[in-house]
Amino acid sequence: MDFYITILGCSAALPTATRQCSSQVVNIDGYNLLIDCGEGTQNQIRRYRIKLQSMSDIFISHLHGDHFFGLPGLLSSMHLCGRTEPVNIYAPKGIRKILTHLFNASGAKLSFELVYHEIETQEPILLLENKKCKVFTFPLVHSVPTYGFLIEEQPSLPNLKSGVRKTYNLSPADILKIKIGEGYTTEEGRFIPSSALTKPARPPKKYAYCCDTLFDESFIPHIKDVDLLCFDCTFDSSLTYIANDKLHGTSVSAAMAAKAANAKQLLLTHFSARYNDVDSLVDEAKTIFPNTLAAYDGMRIKLGL
Repeated sequence: MDFYITILGCSAALPTATRQCSSQVVNIDGYNLLIDCGEGTQNQIRRYRIKLQSMSDIFISHLHGDHFFGLPGLLSSMHLCGRTEPVNIYAPKGIRKILTHLFNASGAKLSFELVYHEIETQEPILLLENKKCKVFTFPLVHSVPTYGFLIEEQPSLPNLKSGVRKTYNLSPADILKIKIGEGYTTEEGRFIPSSALTKPARPPKKYAYCCDTLFDESFIPHIKDVDLLCFDCTFDSSLTYIANDKLHGTSVSAAMAAKAANAKQLLLTHFSARYNDVDSLVDEAKTIFPNTLAAYDGMRIKLGL
């Protein structure tokens, strides 16, 4: 099962010539979900050849403009392109009021339903579960209610042990029954339990998004052992005093979070516009957590490689 992230924007409050505001698409075996929708997101969706109508679930981390000002335009474009299927919006409380007033003021009537799932919690909760994945949310530390997201693929079925298919001349139907735990009965009438014929599948892949936050031990248990952690890196460590004042991350705090969570890989994002080149931030993070990458617009990163 493929599981990859496409970065649409990785800039902080201000877009730059090369970086748009925060947004990314998570694809799990063909199912797309959108995380954050900063200004210019719909342009980036087209630029990177993602189907506009492929996203029915949109997750907004918090109600600062650089994380959701692109949402009205995106929804309007979906309408103009003939969408009829509902769109689920998972966002902090207030998003319904904002979008309702905006569309009413402009006289816009969307051709599809907006289904609001307003988030207001101090505990981790399950927001969404479907055949492809589960999406959890948990509170972060920022100047307005802000939430991180954990996306975990659904577990795979176990694999057959080497030689089992040939030994018992198994049909596709036999294999499915074995994998779902029903076992197998030989031609001689001998029952063999599934556990004797299979080996465990690999653990589900997990991706965590923590943007616009200070590092805090409170949310580490919710992102433990993720394959990829995408974390706020607005400043380098020399500007920690600004980061602390504005409740943002630094290259060092992002690395500390990845190390504490036992993440397999760290992806830095949400870079201040003062940085034309973010190599120095990556180098600084690597002194604490070596397997660190910097996000860039158009980046596509696959989990599990």
